[in-house]
Amino acid sequence: MTEESDTHLPFPGLRRRGFLAATGAASLGALALSGCGGPGSDDGKGTGDGRPRRGGRLRAAFAGGGASETLDPHLANLFADVARAKALFDKLADYGADLSAQPRLAEKWQANKTLDRWQVTLRKATFHNGKPVTAQDVLYSYRRIADPTKGFRAKASLEPIDLDASHATGKRSIEFVLKRPTAEFPNILAAFGAYIVPENATAFDEKPIGSGPFRCVSFAPGRSAVFRRYDDYWEGAPHLDEIEFVVANEESARVNALLGGQVEYAHELDPTTARAHEDNGQIEIVRLRNSAMQGFAMKTDRAPFDDKRVRQAFFLIADRKEFVDGALSGAGEIGNDLFGKGYEYYADGLPQREQDLGRARALLKQAGAERLKVTLDTSAVAAGFTEAATIFRDQAAKAGVTIDVKTGSKDTYWSDILDSGTLCCYRSGAMPIEAHISQRLLTGSTTNATKWHHKDFDALYQQAQSTPDTKDRAAVYARMQRRLYTDGGFLIWGFADWILGTARKVKGVDRKAPANTLDWARFDKVWLA
Repeated sequence: MTEESDTHLPFPGLRRRGFLAATGAASLGALALSGCGGPGSDDGKGTGDGRPRRGGRLRAAFAGGGASETLDPHLANLFADVARAKALFDKLADYGADLSAQPRLAEKWQANKTLDRWQVTLRKATFHNGKPVTAQDVLYSYRRIADPTKGFRAKASLEPIDLDASHATGKRSIEFVLKRPTAEFPNILAAFGAYIVPENATAFDEKPIGSGPFRCVSFAPGRSAVFRRYDDYWEGAPHLDEIEFVVANEESARVNALLGGQVEYAHELDPTTARAHEDNGQIEIVRLRNSAMQGFAMKTDRAPFDDKRVRQAFFLIADRKEFVDGALSGAGEIGNDLFGKGYEYYADGLPQREQDLGRARALLKQAGAERLKVTLDTSAVAAGFTEAATIFRDQAAKAGVTIDVKTGSKDTYWSDILDSGTLCCYRSGAMPIEAHISQRLLTGSTTNATKWHHKDFDALYQQAQSTPDTKDRAAVYARMQRRLYTDGGFLIWGFADWILGTARKVKGVDRKAPANTLDWARFDKVWLA
């Protein structure tokens, strides 16, 4: 195809660069809208990037989830899902850069003395159809998430709330009645996926109505989503006229589109890519330090990992420094098989685990698994995954373990590995340790990738929630982490820098907000210089 024939595409040159082939967006031209106006007047204070300017469309490339993508915010799972959801919807609270709960639609909250009833007052905000956000919308949203017949992401996080007893005390006030005292209730309000939608809303892909900074114009699953500025947003209208989310599963496609001017924002770059472009002045590289957990998930409910000695052997097979150096090109730091390094409640007193192939062989022999063969599921869906799989295969061979690396589809990897397989590459963005536990390690967690099902562990979590004293609560979380360190299913070898790339004219991108937190992917705060 000649360059001349490319000029009729919405992003000239994308086919030449392989971008459309990577996204499967052969008909993207029919979906994209023409840009709205140019930069206009200043409408606020800058953040070290000059004075914000209003106008224009920003095109952001993310890895996506294929044709099964949805705008239902309660199903948000991938980073692309969350970026779209936070553009359209709001939560009552969200996690700040320090992972503390920050008020959003909830203007304030207050507990009673026994911590089992919390009063929440909503701020004045409206949905995109002009209707006010009310207590009934909040109760509907939470009851929808908690539906026992559904697998919504935040269901386990909302479990402490007695939603039958909770009730509106006014149009903008709610009394949440809890099943037990809960000292960190604001974290529940900020839970991953706990978005507020209008009462009785169901048709999210046809006409999603939220209270977020942008409203939906068009959506084609696995291809593109176009959102336009909502001028009546409670926190102030975005600087941009429009944001377009474009799906590009290949990192090379995202980078080439950024370099070629077809997008202005590329999510998740490889460390080698970042080093190659960090100082050449063509694009801006944004590093969110050590904000992505990297590791492997072992299914603890099936052979061979239903034997904790095999899990312990795999902990000892791993050379964590080799993973960081090889899979992350040094852009991160080693882990210790626990989530949340540096976060509140992290059990940093446990010994740093080192490779010990002799001990690993002994454990495998005790378990009758000296010549163990296991399949490791991986995919190019995330930076470092295929490299980590190859490294682990070679490390395991030294302990007499044969690992068969199976590379899966980028479109369906995350859903495929949730319930199937025995061993897989895994990662996570930032969230409080208690949120990680509630969403991934409780018997009722809908994203329990290690199939860690232990009623006594569930009880410890409830005990931690109900402990008012911070020091005593930390002791319970430390006890839980010691258990996971000893025989859990997550082999967490490192914490990677989260790397973004932007065009030089993109300003206002937060450089300290870890992935998943409030100011990550805050496109309402970004502008085009």
